[in-house]
Amino acid sequence: MIKKLKSLKNNQGFMKYFKNTSWLFGEKILRMVVGLFVGIWVARYLGPEQFGLFSYAQSFVGLFTVIATLGLDSIVIRELVKDESRRDELIGTAFYLKLMGAIGVLMILAIAVNFTSNDKYINVIIFIVASATIFQSFNVVDFYFQSKVMSKFVVYANIISLFLSSMVKIALILNEAPLIAFAWIILFDSFVLACGFIYFFMRNSKFKIQNLTFRREIAVSLLKDSWPLILSSMVIAVYMRIDQVMIKEMMNVEAVGQYSAAVRLSEAWYFIPMVIASSLFPAILNAKKVSEKLYYERLQKLYDLMVWMAIVIAIPMTFLSDWIVEILYGGQYNQAGGVLMIHIWAGIFVFLGVASGKWFVAENLQILSFWRTFNGMVINVILNFLLIPRYGIQGAAIATISANFVAAFLFDLFNKKTKKIFYMKLKAFNPINKR
Repeated sequence: MIKKLKSLKNNQGFMKYFKNTSWLFGEKILRMVVGLFVGIWVARYLGPEQFGLFSYAQSFVGLFTVIATLGLDSIVIRELVKDESRRDELIGTAFYLKLMGAIGVLMILAIAVNFTSNDKYINVIIFIVASATIFQSFNVVDFYFQSKVMSKFVVYANIISLFLSSMVKIALILNEAPLIAFAWIILFDSFVLACGFIYFFMRNSKFKIQNLTFRREIAVSLLKDSWPLILSSMVIAVYMRIDQVMIKEMMNVEAVGQYSAAVRLSEAWYFIPMVIASSLFPAILNAKKVSEKLYYERLQKLYDLMVWMAIVIAIPMTFLSDWIVEILYGGQYNQAGGVLMIHIWAGIFVFLGVASGKWFVAENLQILSFWRTFNGMVINVILNFLLIPRYGIQGAAIATISANFVAAFLFDLFNKKTKKIFYMKLKAFNPINKR
């Protein structure tokens, strides 16, 4: 074992990806701890009703802001890995596309709010939160650092943003600020992060602002590959966010607050598959260049890791859910524990879905990625209609698990192009003979 560890330490490729993953993990763990601490403090300060209103506004915005990403993230990283010489054109084109997408989202929201029962105060909060999408256009810098396996600079920017926004949130709580002030913090957080991205990118890439160009042919090429991912992201947003919107319409904002408190604890772990998959995506792509066997061996190991990490998290969270909610949120969130013990098991399929999503991009099967997500969304909406009236917010949690099971696991069984991946994911549940 010691000999093997020493050989890995001397392996430059392994150490490069290990250090990159370590930076990402460190930042995400810090964000989870600080974010949970401050987020729970905000939830306790606001109470279930106002916290539910705040969560509803974020969920409603989340149904639309995903359009601004244009599904470009994995596509741009893939192209940067293939040919770094096109860096400035790719990043510049992706930036302008995302900026146009953000403006489009605000226009769509201006129309959408007219079809809700929201009052003026809620709509103001919605537009403040949605405005953060403008600054999220600068996230294209993250694509470059991911493709170069240099995520420590992204971590620096995120930590600065996290520290400043957390300090401001604490100050708002201590000064008994109104709900709308916390909406402004979301916009402030995006602005600070954008500034950090720009600073570290210009410092470490010898980039000049005049090189930020828009190329129509590149835009067409990127959108041609990414449009299935745009649709996929939209339906993901629906089945990740629609439950809270539907709970408000079918129950009340306090129920949204109870449900959101549980979901935030459950989804706090979702950074794990995102960090691992994002960091290892270039390595998996490079393995494909070497041999098909190595490519699928690495993919199988990734699935194995995802499944068992999710199970290890879910088991203790299930049995300790009521105690955890009581300690963190207090007695006013007494319904959240029952939701948490159900919702936490959706993580298994979320972890698998994130990992297999990278495979869909590598194989240029984005259209299938869309259809599997679409099926999950439809099931989630239907089950929410059926289960929320009967089982309340716990019914919404059951609908979420069902949707993720179909989208991230079962769907792959029914297509010849993805059946192999289904059996690889099924194999990942087998604890025997893990390599």
